[in-house]
Amino acid sequence: MAIKFQYNKTSLNEITKQLKVRTRALPTLKNKESALRLEVRKAKSRSDELAARLDASLKEYDNIAALWNEFEPGLISVKDVEIETVKIAGVKTPELKDIVWEIHDFNAFSKPAWFADGVRILKELASIGIESEIYTAKSRILDFQRKKRPRKSTSTKKSKYPDTRRP
Repeated sequence: MAIKFQYNKTSLNEITKQLKVRTRALPTLKNKESALRLEVRKAKSRSDELAARLDASLKEYDNIAALWNEFEPGLISVKDVEIETVKIAGVKTPELKDIVWEIHDFNAFSKPAWFADGVRILKELASIGIESEIYTAKSRILDFQRKKRPRKSTSTKKSKYPDTRRP
């Protein structure tokens, strides 16, 4: 698409105004890009940290793996995951607010004594996994938006306006 311009004072003033707007917006766009880059790094590191913590927890409970055969699979379930939307540098991202658990009643006298600990262990492992997934999604969203910002700043930097000085 070719840029149309005229050599009259009105169009020259219009082009000058547009150029001023773009030159004022450039530092803001660069700041947003650097803020997004920092947040992407934080989200990725937090996601990796949670994944490592989940693996470590699973290895820690490996020695009682044979006991899980006695555990009832439907005893505990995730009823709801409450996620709120938080804006980071103008980008809406998910953040974990709360996890609602549904724990069914069980007879403590007829079941093994470790069932209560099993429920606690499962809640811990599931919450780590859910939080890790949310941080991974947050990282993906922020990274996508961060990649969009340089295009805007590059097009603003290389504004294809003619020289606004009079010939």
